[in-house]
Amino acid sequence: MPHAGLMNADELGPEAAALQQAKLHIRGGKRRLRQGKIAAGIVTLYDALGSAMQWYLLLPGHRALLNISADDNLNDDKTIFDVLSRSGVLDRTFDYEAFDRVVDQALHESLSDYDYSAMLEGIESVMRQLGVMPFDESELPPEDPATF
Repeated sequence: MPHAGLMNADELGPEAAALQQAKLHIRGGKRRLRQGKIAAGIVTLYDALGSAMQWYLLLPGHRALLNISADDNLNDDKTIFDVLSRSGVLDRTFDYEAFDRVVDQALHESLSDYDYSAMLEGIESVMRQLGVMPFDESELPPEDPATF
């Protein structure tokens, strides 16, 4: 994964580690897409989204502002996405269900002919709404070119 060896989660703490992981996975996912490693790029962006949503939940005071039901499993990314959407944090324009289907497909196929442009725009929109993007990539640790 793009964060391997580039961060120490224990030193950063849960909030900063989740944010750093989201940023590293955004950068790594986009690089993989540009390199034609479409399936790997999509799965990496899925991880970025999960980390970004966890970061949002970890921020002080955020949970109290969210419409969380007693039966919501906040360890499930789809549930978190639903909570963030019904709470007005996300504008509901990103089709999480469709993205989840593409991710499932990416886990089993290379998707070399998949046009990822709309999906990437949607992910970037969600990242802006969560407050993860924009960010200065030069503030991240340099990538290891040997990583996948």
